[in-house]
Amino acid sequence: MTTTAGTPGATGAALAEPLGRSPSRFLNREISWLEFNQRVLALAQDPAAPLLERTKFLAIFATNLDEFFMVRVAGLIRRLETGLGVRSADGLGTRQQLTLIRSKARELAQEHARTFLEQVQPALSDAGIEIVHWDDLPATEQLRLHGWFRERVFPVLTPLAVDPAHPFPYISGLSLNLAVLVRDAQTGVERFARVKVPDNVGRFVQVQGGAPGTATYLPLEELMGAHLGQLFPGLEVLAHHAFRVTRNADLEVEEDRDEDLLQALERELSRRRFGPVVRLEVGENMDPHVLDLLVRELDVTLDDVVAVPGLLALSSLHELSALDRPELKDEPFVPATHPRLVDGEQPADIFAALREGDVLVHHPYDSFSTSVQRFLEQAAADPQVLAIKQTLYRTSGDSPIVDALIDAAEAGKQVVVVIEITARFDEQANIRWARKLERAGCHVVYGLLGLKTHCKAALVVRQESGGLRRYAHLGTGNYHPRTARLYEDLGLFTADPVLGADLTDLFNALTGYSNQTEYRDLLVAPHGVRAGLLARIRAEAEHARAGRPSGIRIKANSVVDEVLIDALYDASRAGVPIDVVVRGICALRPGAPGLSETIRVRSILGRFLEHSRVMAFENGGDPEYWLGSADLMHRNLDRRVETLVRVKDGAVRDRLRGVLDRLTADDVRRWDLDADGAWHQAGTVDVQSELLGVAREREAVA
Repeated sequence: MTTTAGTPGATGAALAEPLGRSPSRFLNREISWLEFNQRVLALAQDPAAPLLERTKFLAIFATNLDEFFMVRVAGLIRRLETGLGVRSADGLGTRQQLTLIRSKARELAQEHARTFLEQVQPALSDAGIEIVHWDDLPATEQLRLHGWFRERVFPVLTPLAVDPAHPFPYISGLSLNLAVLVRDAQTGVERFARVKVPDNVGRFVQVQGGAPGTATYLPLEELMGAHLGQLFPGLEVLAHHAFRVTRNADLEVEEDRDEDLLQALERELSRRRFGPVVRLEVGENMDPHVLDLLVRELDVTLDDVVAVPGLLALSSLHELSALDRPELKDEPFVPATHPRLVDGEQPADIFAALREGDVLVHHPYDSFSTSVQRFLEQAAADPQVLAIKQTLYRTSGDSPIVDALIDAAEAGKQVVVVIEITARFDEQANIRWARKLERAGCHVVYGLLGLKTHCKAALVVRQESGGLRRYAHLGTGNYHPRTARLYEDLGLFTADPVLGADLTDLFNALTGYSNQTEYRDLLVAPHGVRAGLLARIRAEAEHARAGRPSGIRIKANSVVDEVLIDALYDASRAGVPIDVVVRGICALRPGAPGLSETIRVRSILGRFLEHSRVMAFENGGDPEYWLGSADLMHRNLDRRVETLVRVKDGAVRDRLRGVLDRLTADDVRRWDLDADGAWHQAGTVDVQSELLGVAREREAVA
């Protein structure tokens, strides 16, 4: 059984005392996120997993940690520097949090590097995928690579000297660089230079001449290191070391000041490149003199330095995980088409299917292309459809969703797209989509001032014999065909007139002027989600006290909001059984005596990224089920437009209940959180593989 340590200071002895309203009733959210990434790392450390899947999880861990420093750590540093720091919910000051984060992150980064160096890289070599050093290559291959370097790499390199005439160069965020020490043979003067490893050339250069059935790769920085003499002719290259910086990448767009949000965002995106450095990654064998120079010139402290063994920038392992070696990957699967959406061997008329009742799709087990994508494509092609209204938070680079909306607009339909151009790290792509949609004749709006539009909703208005009829899709995931094969998400299709009216009101609020905050079958943030959930949690406590059936089950990405956590604690003290399935951050402390004894928290990680949000309440024997886009986080509840939709169709409720039953079963492979804040592995059954099998069986029967 594997455990990960909880928040420092949270001991069993401390929890033996009543927590009451003490800050220690909460776990630190930043440490909780790092522990989530540690669970990702555990997937890479699993020797039973396919090798290239382990490699992929190493890359995901690296990308996750990059973003954590770019946003969360950068935000804490900015608060500290501006004197705006406040204590976290668990009582820690900003400086205390940074100290804990840096220590934990450094420990994880080193474990991550060692996992690759000591476990995954040797296993790759055994499987015929070898990463070598320049000195390991035979002379014939070195000769060939001399020519390859001159033709493919040398022309794009730019050595930048550092001396009184050349100030220290700008180092772009997340770029891999070589710090080079050279000496003038005539004067004996040593100089420093920086050479950027180009990011438009593959990180791993394939080497020829290996054994049949094998592939050998040389890291690009090793190839460059062997040829630095060509960049500094007449000088002696004394040493070179790889390094990498992470910069603050959080955007601050003053929407109340700027009249044009699009222009304001583009201005901030250009500034993002020059955000202050928040992390310096180096090899553990870097020359102390070079490290001192980097620390001084980059204006960081030794606290910001992370030294690791082996290769830096392991996010580039995505290049290796993409290799065509199916025997080293998870078995491929084809998502099933929901049986309600097929008619014999042909696709069903989705509108006709929805007139017979709601449909719940569960991605990636149910196909996105034959459900969500087909819904919009059918609407675009249907001459009886008059209007399509859609929210877009993230989508793919070659989006069939956007193509369908453009086709609809060009066919004369009214198309309204609420596109969130401030979706973090997708800003540039969303600006391009916004302009493309506008050129096609779509009405593009950017939502409400000061709020991100994060809800996932599509509304189709169709002329039928009895008048206008509305068809809707509300989901937990983005309208993104690629991630729909990697993310676990839920989507509800319905022709329910009440929900259609709710969505009409919501889109009117997003595109026009409206003070509406209450809906019939929707909870809408920032006004309705927290209040709606609080009312239902408190109602469960009353049911328990009155001896009526009670229970709460929550599936979310993050559980952080203190108000809702305190309400769950109160419900637990009333005797309500509570199950929480959380992928990432959890600030709730389960199983604490006198506080949360009836609460269980588990995390499920695997082949697919668990992304759906579901809230279920026993409600005295008349269960309620809600699904939607909102996590239990301040930003989702207070600073975003989010929706939770009530599931009313009996068959859909049964399927949702079945999913939750399975996720909370004792035999499922998972991580359990204990009262001390530590995570423990338990269970043996891969529930994602099981659900894949269920989808295949259901499609075969259909």
